[in-house]
Amino acid sequence: MPDPRRTANPTVPNPVVVVTRELADPIMDRMEALFATTNNRGDVAMTRDQLTAAMQDCDVLVPTVTDDIDAALIASAGPRLKLIANYGAGVNHIDLKAARARGIIVTNTPGVLTEDTADMTMALILSVPRRLAEGEKLVRSGQWSGWSPGGMLGHRIGGKALGIVGMGRIGQAVALRARAFGLSIHYHNRHRLPAVPEAQLAATWHADLDSMLGAIDILTIHTPRNADSENMIDARRIGLMRPHVYLINAARGGIVDEDAMIDALEGGCLAGAGLDVWKHEPTIDPRLLALPNVVMTPHMGSATVEGRMATGEKVIANIRMWADGHRPPDQVLDGWA
Repeated sequence: MPDPRRTANPTVPNPVVVVTRELADPIMDRMEALFATTNNRGDVAMTRDQLTAAMQDCDVLVPTVTDDIDAALIASAGPRLKLIANYGAGVNHIDLKAARARGIIVTNTPGVLTEDTADMTMALILSVPRRLAEGEKLVRSGQWSGWSPGGMLGHRIGGKALGIVGMGRIGQAVALRARAFGLSIHYHNRHRLPAVPEAQLAATWHADLDSMLGAIDILTIHTPRNADSENMIDARRIGLMRPHVYLINAARGGIVDEDAMIDALEGGCLAGAGLDVWKHEPTIDPRLLALPNVVMTPHMGSATVEGRMATGEKVIANIRMWADGHRPPDQVLDGWA
């Protein structure tokens, strides 16, 4: 079985590249100048049949989170396909083991969206307790009758305890922002942070997630979606949280059990939620749409011009290094023996 970590790649002078979604114009133009690129300039997700056809004759596939590159698709790919250069950091939509079995390298674009996603998370942390979405809708409705002492009362976040699940780049960036707003930081991670960054963030590590959940006022998710994290925040764990807790998820849908979360929100066992992702997006459970204490955004945590450009540049760098016969800088190795 080929191991792309140890086997030198032959050079591919003019690789055939297929991009599955419309990217920023400068990125698409540059890719067309550098490679034999077919861009999807209609910004409509490829069908499975279109993906199958594209993977028959290309050297490089550039998918996004909306493309389910599963084992069956990879098994049916043509022999030329040797690189899947993912546009984005998350790779849970790509079957890494199937790619390895075919000797296909997978790359991603880590780090470039950290600040953008942390900003969005902080916006949700502020928006839900302060009822910003409700207030905005009230003003637009024309039914606001003016200021009153008891009008639109929310809760301050200063002095509250923030629990972070996943203390990687994004989790630490969120912690840094939250500290500036006066929140105390608690976190659960497989491995404890080194002493210096932990001290800089004044963060308390909880080796056991369950123990952290009872000690916090706001919970935010920053862990990849995989077999270990699927439905990590389920009915049992929601039951460990106090009813005034707000739940924030700008990571991936499926990490939170949506049915359990909705039941808790409807039953008063959670105070509110801020959601940028869902398990079956773009389909949203209508029960969520009816809840006034839920702030929802359309998976826009990384949606900045700067972030999209930086992501595209990383994709290009990975393809160029691979085409020159070198190991790409952002090769995904998790799950590779």
